[in-house]
Amino acid sequence: MNREDHIVHGFKATLVARGIYMLSSALLMFVLARYLLDPDGYGALYWAIGVLAIVQLFADLGLSRSVARYISEYRETDPGQVPHLLETTITVKVILLAVVGYVLLVYHEWLATALGEPGAAPFLAAGVVYLVVFSASTFSQVALQGFNHLGYSAIVQAISGAGRLLFAVGFVLAGFGALGAFFGYVVGYAIAGAVGIGILYYGFYARHDAADEYEAGLSKRLLEYSLPLTATRSANVIDKQIDIVLVGIFLNPAAVAFYTLGKQITDFVLAPAESLGFTISPNFGEQKAADQLEEARRIYETSLTNVLLLYIPAAVGLAIVAEPFLTMVIGQNYAGAVPVLQVLAGFVVLQAITNLTSDSLDYLGRARARAVAKGGTAVANFGLNIVLIPAIGVVGAAIATVATHSVYVAVNLYIVHTELGLNVRRLARTTGMICGITGVMGVAVLLVTPLVSNLFMLFGAIAVGAITWGALAVLSGLVDPGQVRSVIG
Repeated sequence: MNREDHIVHGFKATLVARGIYMLSSALLMFVLARYLLDPDGYGALYWAIGVLAIVQLFADLGLSRSVARYISEYRETDPGQVPHLLETTITVKVILLAVVGYVLLVYHEWLATALGEPGAAPFLAAGVVYLVVFSASTFSQVALQGFNHLGYSAIVQAISGAGRLLFAVGFVLAGFGALGAFFGYVVGYAIAGAVGIGILYYGFYARHDAADEYEAGLSKRLLEYSLPLTATRSANVIDKQIDIVLVGIFLNPAAVAFYTLGKQITDFVLAPAESLGFTISPNFGEQKAADQLEEARRIYETSLTNVLLLYIPAAVGLAIVAEPFLTMVIGQNYAGAVPVLQVLAGFVVLQAITNLTSDSLDYLGRARARAVAKGGTAVANFGLNIVLIPAIGVVGAAIATVATHSVYVAVNLYIVHTELGLNVRRLARTTGMICGITGVMGVAVLLVTPLVSNLFMLFGAIAVGAITWGALAVLSGLVDPGQVRSVIG
């Protein structure tokens, strides 16, 4: 199987798994928001998860992505070092989880009170287990990515999504409320983590004969490279979660529900871009090691063009149909999320580019530069949230996210350009064509949206946009139907 076939195969596997994960997440969002939890309960659940995501940073650091980078390199050049790399990583992660879990268990009530949500104390106490199982699930996914076995990584992700849906809904129906939904998350991640660690051990660790000696300085390089990744991951998590936490501190759980719902919908829309970025990124490390930058540039430019072709129109369409979509699908109780989703539509394009680019920079060895950029924009996002949320409410958090992420994306693209020498003129010309197609599509959707009065007509309006986009994309030559059929097939 050549490299392109391998990428397509990996993309299909990852996209299917990501589809299962996002479909289960969407169903969980829909069932919890529309039928099982009121906005206060929904907001309390995801506020607690947001706090724990920040706490998780101290338990994981950047070790998972660091070891994935070195696995990608050494599985080709010196496979005997792979078991040593995994042993070092797991040992350090266990120590970190033990320390952070103990501190959280002792101080969970104080933390909940200090953040202004004393009722969240039970969530944070149970969060000790959440930290462990979430770490196992995500570590196994990323490590399997490092081995470039994306099918296995995809399986772990799909199991976590399906498990969360099954057990969260089951526990809420059993009468345990929002806390029951939280334990559903715990069980889902626990099953996925057990499967992932099992695949990692039996499928890879046990099949590599460890070298007699650990390469001198390798463990030090592993830990050192985790530092910029820690900074990047910390900034990324803070960028994604601190706004949720701050909305809860400054406003109320219902506002958290509105903001979280908007971000969850954008996550669902972003699944294909995340799958593509996850798939192609290990290849950049291999190509750089082999001095094949021309091939890496071609793959990245093609992927970026396809991402923009899909997500610029998707973002415009999402902003136009946000109100009928939320009120008809989720319910009138969540009408407050409409302006949030409309602002976050711009974030969809930015995050699609980020999903394609960020992991690739890690494999190109530019994690430090990306960490600086992410850290700076995360601090700016924090500051803007503190200013905008009290001033204009929950929409302020969305504006802060879009504004700061625009800067981060620009820096990421510049770093990729310095590494690969992108054809900026060609990319600009293509982007202009995409914006033209989007403008025509947007007009078509705007004309039919006022007629929407039920779900059937809503999906009809979406179909009008999709058909208009598809026809123009083919006529402009940006989409080759034959190539699409070959990839799908």
